[in-house]
Amino acid sequence: MVKEVRVIMDETAIRRALTRIAHEILEKNKGIENCILIGIRTRGIYIAQRIAERIQEIEGMPIHCGELDVTAYRDDRLEELALVPQDGDFAVNQLKKSLGNVSIQDKTIILFDDVLYTGRTIRAAMDALMDCGRPRMIQLAVLADRGHRELPIRPDYIGKNVPTSNQEEIEVTLSEIDGKDQVTILQNREERQS
Repeated sequence: MVKEVRVIMDETAIRRALTRIAHEILEKNKGIENCILIGIRTRGIYIAQRIAERIQEIEGMPIHCGELDVTAYRDDRLEELALVPQDGDFAVNQLKKSLGNVSIQDKTIILFDDVLYTGRTIRAAMDALMDCGRPRMIQLAVLADRGHRELPIRPDYIGKNVPTSNQEEIEVTLSEIDGKDQVTILQNREERQS
């Protein structure tokens, strides 16, 4: 098997998508009052931070930005988690630490993830958030939505819709951890015999 790689978003396309999402967030929420951005580990954190920077450039005001590790809340990795003890309190404490003294109670939370696929990561994130408090509303922003949902979850803000087959994968790389900004689609191909 050979993986065929096709770039669907380059650095410029990602920058434009994030700028558009920042404007959509401001428009939908009529500003940033009582809004908190929370990135899902790992790449969602950097997307949330970039959006926070754009919002500050546009509005001239900072917005609270936190991070969330949902590993302990995943229902599709219970066998893996049994091998390595995980504690839901870790996610709650980590989120509270990243937000400082800011409570999510009665706030509009905008969750960020790189790719939306089955919806299980987002469900886990919502469970973790509910253990931290009761937000007024939770909105979802993703860089790429590839479809194939297993749960009734729909993003409010989308960088790019990417219809895919189950044989394809979407890979997001970000300069903060991967050295470059790019979204690619990977597809397994049979290697031709000569």
